[in-house]
Amino acid sequence: MELGAFSVSLAVRDIAASRAFYEKLGFKTLGGDQSQGWLILRNGTTTIGLFHGMFEKNLLTFNPGWDAEAQPLARFADVRDIQRHLKAQGVALATEADEGTTGPAHIVVVDPDGNEILIDQHV
Repeated sequence: MELGAFSVSLAVRDIAASRAFYEKLGFKTLGGDQSQGWLILRNGTTTIGLFHGMFEKNLLTFNPGWDAEAQPLARFADVRDIQRHLKAQGVALATEADEGTTGPAHIVVVDPDGNEILIDQHV
């Protein structure tokens, strides 16, 4: 099962300070809107998201339908298909996508150590 592009979503207290810090590490802003409290940064093939006021803690994030450059893929596993697969495997979902919809949706699963994994489809 292909989960899509991977990134780490960081819950930050001060998005401007976090942006400045990660820029010193060589990250460049790829997208987002700092005034809305979110930015996507990249360094080589590594992508991180900075989110102020959106998440309580850091998340592992996968984006079905996107390649590593956040470009849409012609073929991919829809988040609802991933959801059905995970449920069939006995994985509990903290947040579920509406099976009656198509297009953008997300699910959240939690690993045995309490780490949240966001599977967030934008296409």
